[in-house]
Amino acid sequence: MTPALFENCDERSTGREELAPGAAVLRGFARPHAEHLAAAIAEITARAPFRHMLTPGGQHMSAAMTNCGPLGWISDRNGYRYEACDPLSGTPWPPMPGSFAHLAADAAAAAGYPGFLPDACLINRYDPGTRMSLHQDRDERDLTAPIVSVSLGLPAVFLFGGLSRSDRSDRIALMHGDVVVWGGPSRLRFHGILPVKEGTHPLLGRQRINLTFRKAA
Repeated sequence: MTPALFENCDERSTGREELAPGAAVLRGFARPHAEHLAAAIAEITARAPFRHMLTPGGQHMSAAMTNCGPLGWISDRNGYRYEACDPLSGTPWPPMPGSFAHLAADAAAAAGYPGFLPDACLINRYDPGTRMSLHQDRDERDLTAPIVSVSLGLPAVFLFGGLSRSDRSDRIALMHGDVVVWGGPSRLRFHGILPVKEGTHPLLGRQRINLTFRKAA
């Protein structure tokens, strides 16, 4: 990561930063809950382990993924979609902890989206070198609800682009506990993560964990 990008951004930062109409970063919003979130993630992944899903083109995704909640996002040669059951076990995804849903609802409300009730939480694990290419979150039936994205562990650079893949992307430094919320006119903006740099976080070690809350159905 470019050091200058992080000059005014560390794990002590708080407050709301506007990214675009309908989009904001809530600095440190999830930090007070981080230890509880990490413990809950460990329980979830014991039941539904991280895995590198296949793209429809047959390539393994860089980030390892799993889900919790009534619906889970999956990708394979049949395409991108939401399913109620984990394809590895054939059983329902682990329930979404109430603390997860409350955090997502509180963050959405703080960003101007009251009444957010997520029914899916995609959990991504980024090891050093892992990235996420520019994409849109458009597999949800309800595009009126925002996306709520919680960052834990190693820092990362979030790419926030426009409504076309070719639009210029802003680079936003995300630290442990930061939450990004986007919806309304920004709901279908392209976004991604640059390769995560080597490092060790006191709570999560050599990884970044991202919780992405969505209203899928």
